[in-house]
Amino acid sequence: MDPLSDVLRSVRLTGGVFLDARFTAPWSVSGNMSVEDCRALLASPSHVPAQIIAYHVVIAGELLAAVEGEAPMRVSAGEIVLIPRNDVNSLSSAAGLKPRKARDLVQAPNGGGLPWIRHGGGGEATHIVCGFLASDDACNPLIATLPRLLKVDIREAASRDWIEASIRFAAGELTQGRLASPDVMSRLVELLLVEAVRRYAETLPPDTAGWLRGLKDPQIGRALALIHRDIAAPWSPESLAREVALSRSAFIERFTGLVGMPPIRYLTAWRLQTARLRLRESAQSIGQIAHAVGYAAEEAFSRAFKREFGVAPGRWRDAGATER
Repeated sequence: MDPLSDVLRSVRLTGGVFLDARFTAPWSVSGNMSVEDCRALLASPSHVPAQIIAYHVVIAGELLAAVEGEAPMRVSAGEIVLIPRNDVNSLSSAAGLKPRKARDLVQAPNGGGLPWIRHGGGGEATHIVCGFLASDDACNPLIATLPRLLKVDIREAASRDWIEASIRFAAGELTQGRLASPDVMSRLVELLLVEAVRRYAETLPPDTAGWLRGLKDPQIGRALALIHRDIAAPWSPESLAREVALSRSAFIERFTGLVGMPPIRYLTAWRLQTARLRLRESAQSIGQIAHAVGYAAEEAFSRAFKREFGVAPGRWRDAGATER
């Protein structure tokens, strides 16, 4: 089992492709994803995801990608650039060009297919496909640990053959005015993120504690995946240690050293972060939410929530409703 893939599945990522863009130099565009861009590809068109990760697959040519405050990154055919926090980003044929708003250039598809852009000065061609990953977890630990701009080279990816075949398939479907299978594209974008995160994790100093370092460890990564897959389960240090074939003491020591906090503290923090999201975005009662995140009694949940956030869950929900 690949712990990173397992944790990605456990935090409920979905995705798809929403734009086919072809440019000729000189060109420069800027923008970021909106809920409207991906609404048609979500399971429920009325749903608003808590997190959106944008990505651009370079099919042909090359470009410079940048977000404000970061050095531009050159991306060539066979590479993907990801924007984990959906920052406004610019894509250009060269540095120093004034960008157009990408949204102003988007054209609606005729008879199926994707929205598209055709733009530029007639020089060297670049073809990109743009997509997204969406998550309902506002405090997703994976996204929180990533830089604002990530690049992955498909040609060096562990899943290279599958990714390349999927991109060729998607590109072929686009040229025929059809959308590639949602299942294929969701699997593809998940693999893209896995590869990008794995390569980023490899660059971290060996003494860096945190979620990604824990995820790289086969046994602690497995424990993290189990926690995220079912936060309501009655996990204990003993049960988690048993699942990953470690003694209780060895498990606690390794988990704490890698992740930066003991396993039950991590589980509690994640349960409460999940509960806070549900309080804001669902109509469930406090008791229902308490049960859904692993608390048998509403009173115990309320005490834990107040310790973590300084306010009772009911008051936190009321304050959020007032802000909206």
